[in-house]
Amino acid sequence: MEILFIFFSALVLYGGLVTVFHRDLVVSALHLAGSMLALAGLFFILGAHFIAGVQVVVYAGAVMVLFVMVVMLFDLKKEDSVLFSKGLWPKIASLFFLIGLIAGILPLSLHLFQPLAAQVIEPTSTKELSRLLFTKYVLAFEVLGVLLLLIAVGVAVLCRSQKNVTTS
Repeated sequence: MEILFIFFSALVLYGGLVTVFHRDLVVSALHLAGSMLALAGLFFILGAHFIAGVQVVVYAGAVMVLFVMVVMLFDLKKEDSVLFSKGLWPKIASLFFLIGLIAGILPLSLHLFQPLAAQVIEPTSTKELSRLLFTKYVLAFEVLGVLLLLIAVGVAVLCRSQKNVTTS
């Protein structure tokens, strides 16, 4: 089990890194989908079968189809990626900002959330599951919704700004 966990964790990290650093947006979107599938594998190994299924159906399926359709709608070409070639300093500054953000949030999140193994939640019906999602776990549910909205807006902004750079 540990080897599968390490394998899926490595796939998630690889897919995330390729998503961030690859110049072609379609390849980045496909690696993001692969990373989401590997994350579903992690959820399955941890015993969260429902979340693994939701991860595959909703995120790796519907959301990634939406992102790829948006990228295809703006007709981006591989050689048009001028936006990502502005030099090394913005990338280094972004990396340090990300490290600082993680270092600032990590101590807060360790005190707010209990480990998954300590919480045994076995809802017997969909009604009870939805009650748990909208009462006890509403913060995580809302944060995930805002994150998906930000990702969709980011994809649209990146596509629009690259389209404007190529037409001017």
